[in-house]
Amino acid sequence: MTDKPIDWRGSSLRDIKDDNIFTPNARREAGHQLSQVQAGLEPDHWKSFEDIGPGSREIIINLDDGWFRVMYLAKFPEAVYVLHCFRKKTNTTSQQDKDVAIKRYKAVIQERSKK
Repeated sequence: MTDKPIDWRGSSLRDIKDDNIFTPNARREAGHQLSQVQAGLEPDHWKSFEDIGPGSREIIINLDDGWFRVMYLAKFPEAVYVLHCFRKKTNTTSQQDKDVAIKRYKAVIQERSKK
C-alpha cells in the first residue's frame, strides 16, 4: 500500500513551517504523526473533531515548549487533507481556529462533489 499524499489547505503548510507558530520539536513531531496517518495508521494522540465536519480529527502535540494542533481529514482515498495547523494557547480551541478549519473542510467537500 502506498502512502496517501498530503493536501495542505490554505496556509497550513506555511503555518507548520513558521518558527513563530511551530517550534522545531513540534514540527518534527507533527511530521512523524502525519506520516503515520499517510500510512493508514492512527496518530499517537488524537481526537475526533466532529465540530469541523464528519471524519475530521485533530492531532494533539503537547510538548515542553507549547501545545500544537494539526486538524486533518483522512477519510477519503486520494489524500490526507491538512486543514489547519496552529499553536494552542488555552485549554479550549478558539472559535477562530475552528472557523478556519470549517471553511477549509467545506472547500474540500465542495471540490470533491464536482469531480
